[in-house]
Parts: sequence; C-alpha cells; structure tokens
Amino acid sequence: MSALIVTGTDTGVGKTVFAAGLTTALGARYWKPVQSGLTEATDSETVRDLSGAEVLPEAYRLDRPASPHLAAEDMGIEIDLARLALPRVGGPLIVEGAGGVMVPLNRRSVFLDLFVQWQAPIILVARTALGTINHTLLSLRALGGAGCTVAGVAFVGDPVPDVERTITEMGHVRHLGRLPRIGVLTEHALSEAFEAIDVDTIRSVL
Repeated sequence: MSALIVTGTDTGVGKTVFAAGLTTALGARYWKPVQSGLTEATDSETVRDLSGAEVLPEAYRLDRPASPHLAAEDMGIEIDLARLALPRVGGPLIVEGAGGVMVPLNRRSVFLDLFVQWQAPIILVARTALGTINHTLLSLRALGGAGCTVAGVAFVGDPVPDVERTITEMGHVRHLGRLPRIGVLTEHALSEAFEAIDVDTIRSVL
C-alpha cells in the first residue's frame, strides 16, 4: 500500500476538492479518518461524488462542525490515535486531515503527531490569497521540524506567481501546481482543472 496525506494550511483552503481530483488522477481510494460536522455534505461524500472512487468509512464521525477534540468532547468521547492506523488497502490511498497541521485530536495530540506516526509523504494545500505566505511557511516549518516528508505544496485559487514562488523558495519545497477556481464543480470539470497539477511528481513519491 502507498499512502499519501493531504493536509492544508487552514480550514476551507480547498484540500477536499484537491483530494478528490488527486484520488481520480491516481486511481486511488480515499479516507478521511475524522469527520467533524454532519449537517452538510461530509468530505467523504464530496470526494465520492467528485471522483466516483471507493471511499473508506471514517473512524470518527462527530456531530459538531468544530475542532475534532471539541466535537468529540461534545459527544462525551475522546479520540484515540490507536484507532487511526492507516487502513490496509491495495493500491494508493489518499488520506485527508482536518483543518491544518496543528489541529487538536484530543487534549494531548494534534494531527501532526498522527502524521509522524503514519510516516507517509504529505502534500500541503495552500490558498493563494493574502496571508498564505505566513500560514504556509509556518506549516512547512512544523512538518519539517517533526521529520515529515513533504512532497510539495499545491495551490488553490487565482494565480499569484510572486507569492507562490516566495513560498516554494523560502520553504524549500516543490511547487506541485495550482488548481484554479472552478465555476460549476463537477467530476468532469475537476478532472479538466486537475491537468494543471504535477501528478507525475506526486506519483513518484508513492
């Protein structure tokens, strides 16, 4: 099995849409270990609708749309990292985190701790909007300091070449392409837009 982690610099940067496109491009399965918020379409449902791929069931499904540790506490439970071992599947597996690198899973552990346990390459998804340099470089510093392997940064949004170059140069990381804004988000539209992503480089780290 070859697993690849997709995480983001923040909530709402577009990592679920990116993960759906990557799942299709690699002919992979998808797994979201912890889902917070069940009133709207979940990330697993979004990826399934946009990729048609096999989606593995979440280990935790939490009602409240909040940090996983808070959503779990609302339900009277604590997230156990032992339940979040990577599933054994044939072929590539795309694993999506929740929010950013330092999002708490419980009162002692954050997603970064889980990434260290998994020992799988990571793609960091970053928006191109104002503020992204700080958020992305901080995330890269945290991942690097923990000894994680970062495959590169994938951007989402309108082109801002100077910002993208600043991040990749100062973060010493590969630019994996930029997913543009998609007017009507469908499986076909996402597949077309994903041609801007360097899938060959991503495939080489699996």
